[in-house]
Amino acid sequence: VQLQASGGGLVQAGGSLRVSCAASGRTFSIYYMGWFRQAPGKEREFVASITWSGGSTVYADSVKGRFTISRDNAKNTMYLQMNSLKPEDTAVYYCAAGDRSRIIPTVIHHYGYDYWGQGTQVTVSS
Repeated sequence: VQLQASGGGLVQAGGSLRVSCAASGRTFSIYYMGWFRQAPGKEREFVASITWSGGSTVYADSVKGRFTISRDNAKNTMYLQMNSLKPEDTAVYYCAAGDRSRIIPTVIHHYGYDYWGQGTQVTVSS
């Protein structure tokens, strides 16, 4: 599975941005997908996840109510709609996917994912 993230950019605080993650290759093997982010000098942190078939979602407390994760199975694409952005949301956003071979999904930890995209920069100015 190959993942390609896109849609990052510069936005003012309070604004909105949508990032996308296009999956290709053995997409039938995807169990769930997620977004992580990493700010300079900080560890990579979980943002949100979604199951590929049922669409069940999980959000980090820091983005709950502001961000919405979704997927379009026909386009093999996952989205993250980010509203009410804050300067602390500034980071490189990575998309990732977990394989169906996993018996127990671990969506909030980076080790729960098998495939990673290259990341897209999101910068929120104050």
